[in-house]
Amino acid sequence: MIRALHPVAGIVAFLTILSFWISTVIVELGGDPASIAAVKLAILWGLALLVPSIAFAGASGFRIGGKSPHPILVAKRLRMRFIAINGIVVLVPCAIFLQQRAGAGVFDQTFSVVQAIELIAGAINLALIGRSIRDGFRLTRRFGLATSAR
Repeated sequence: MIRALHPVAGIVAFLTILSFWISTVIVELGGDPASIAAVKLAILWGLALLVPSIAFAGASGFRIGGKSPHPILVAKRLRMRFIAINGIVVLVPCAIFLQQRAGAGVFDQTFSVVQAIELIAGAINLALIGRSIRDGFRLTRRFGLATSAR
């Protein structure tokens, strides 16, 4: 069961971050302050889905992979640590800060800088989670992907 739920959790995490990222870019490019505030609030609520899905993907991955020295598993473990740290130290605080500022109607230079940091950190996590999903498919030979480490 855990082997079936692990990739689902990873894909849910990836799609959730992707939806946050795309929504942010769209609303920042063409939204009014009320729309920006609504997206920031939705992202904050979306953390209730994202945090458990990343936590489950990480915990189940560590359980499935154990301490295997397989190069792909080693890479996935290292990525997961960075994904978690990036989320806890950068993304969650940014989401809270931006929602508080947007809710108060404060869209100053600090808001813009923190927004840029959040977008960069989110893109990094998308890339890392995407690579881990790809490597998971390689390990399980899903979709005809080879198991060679790149």
